Amino acid sequence: MTTPVPSPYKRILLKLSGEALRSPGSMDNISPEIVARIAQEIADAYHTASIELALVIGGGNFWRGAKASVRGMDRATADYVGMLATVMNALALQSAIARCGVPCVVQSAIEMKNVAEPFIRLKAKEELSQGKIVIFAAGTGNPFFSTDTTAALRASEINADIVMKATSVDGVYDADPKKVENAKRFDTISYQECIARQLKVMDSTAFALCMDNKKPIIVFDMHAEGNITRALKGEPIGTTIS
Repeated sequence: MTTPVPSPYKRILLKLSGEALRSPGSMDNISPEIVARIAQEIADAYHTASIELALVIGGGNFWRGAKASVRGMDRATADYVGMLATVMNALALQSAIARCGVPCVVQSAIEMKNVAEPFIRLKAKEELSQGKIVIFAAGTGNPFFSTDTTAALRASEINADIVMKATSVDGVYDADPKKVENAKRFDTISYQECIARQLKVMDSTAFALCMDNKKPIIVFDMHAEGNITRALKGEPIGTTIS
């Protein structure tokens, strides 16, 4: 049996990309195999790191409201469709996490009592204290806000110690590493330097929320096997912004 090693972070908000749930080149919006891997990595950290964990997951594998609005759909309506996409992802991940033996609930900012609890801040904090993983779905419940902003907002509301953003790159660079061969990756960087360099870590609203509420951000690559577990356990990974 693995001996539990406490994470340096007690309560964590993990932001996952919805597009990461889709297999590259696949027509399926959700890959059960990828969801199962993510759930197992979360469960491994849960069982060995003594953490309280909340999740926010995007809906980009199904829908992107901003793109739909450019093509003529009313922006608010397009964003509501995107919120529903995050609920589908949240339910899929909840089911996979539960199969790993970890108690998990979904709280939705849009009421849909047959599939999810309503978002209630104090109840979410109570459930986290009871050892349940809480997945926050349907964004903030309002159009014009991204799931990055949801992650920053919910992290502040539940008094999370840190926001971890699992993405498709292994940290924050001084230039796009996919376009610039010698782009430099930062191990640590300040909020102020990110702003001065105009580095796109999160959208401006989300970043300002984290900075104003003194929530450190870790950006790391979620595609490398085991990285989610390592991040949640507090091992050095990606880039830390504080």
